[in-house]
Amino acid sequence: MDSLNQAETDITMNKECVTLQISNHLAFVTLNRAEKRNALDMLMFRTIDKISRRLRQNRSIRAVIVQAKGEDFCTGLDLKSVMSQKSSALSLLWKWLPGRANLAQRVSCNWRKIPVPVIMVIQGRCWGGGLQIALGGDFRIATPAASFSIMEGKWGLIPDMGANLALRELLPKDIALKLVMTAEVISAEAALDYGLVSHVSNDPLQQAMQLVGQITDRSPDAVAAVKKLYHQNWLKAEWLMLARESYYQIRILLGKNQQKSVKSQLNPEEKVAYLERKKW
Repeated sequence: MDSLNQAETDITMNKECVTLQISNHLAFVTLNRAEKRNALDMLMFRTIDKISRRLRQNRSIRAVIVQAKGEDFCTGLDLKSVMSQKSSALSLLWKWLPGRANLAQRVSCNWRKIPVPVIMVIQGRCWGGGLQIALGGDFRIATPAASFSIMEGKWGLIPDMGANLALRELLPKDIALKLVMTAEVISAEAALDYGLVSHVSNDPLQQAMQLVGQITDRSPDAVAAVKKLYHQNWLKAEWLMLARESYYQIRILLGKNQQKSVKSQLNPEEKVAYLERKKW
């Protein structure tokens, strides 16, 4: 099925390089080029962009888990494929307006715009473009053997897939500079110490599912509002954060899901059925 109908809760979308499955309001996006260590070719860029944009419009989902088949999450660009034609590189970088995301940036930035938690489940190598994709998520859970690298400097480039937005939020500037300038490969434990990953787990998918369970117990309107509030205002002026905080709270109070949250706290033995979230 090629379209995501908001009224549907069970969807499977199969592409050769990336798959999407939505079941019980939970979306699984799977990088599916294990034989190429999930290195990014043009089809992967376009498919990730398409899936993430459509998930943003699907108001029935409550969470997204991004995972990968095989030994590695993603080893970066498939250079032979992407660089074999200059038109491919240009299509990645082209944009109409300088401040808008191009195709290369959207595979990272689009996750930030989906109004539900996006959790990256990482194993093996998460290098270059793979780390850029992962940094677009709200949470990153990695195996102890995973490794990470902002690899672009190795090729005489700078990271340009949108993850600098996350780096400035997550890392002290000197640490970010060091990782970008050296292209150093670091362990999962070092990534955890730096703040690049949220958790290290022997079973990251299970831990991701536990986190999904905790978050989906809360109002989808509150979850969507706080994600938008933080991603759009984390480094903005104090007055703007305060203004939007109050505005979002009023919108939440006027909705029925907040009343359901109160009811769930007063009657914890009753399972709450939240309504479809507002459009944020």
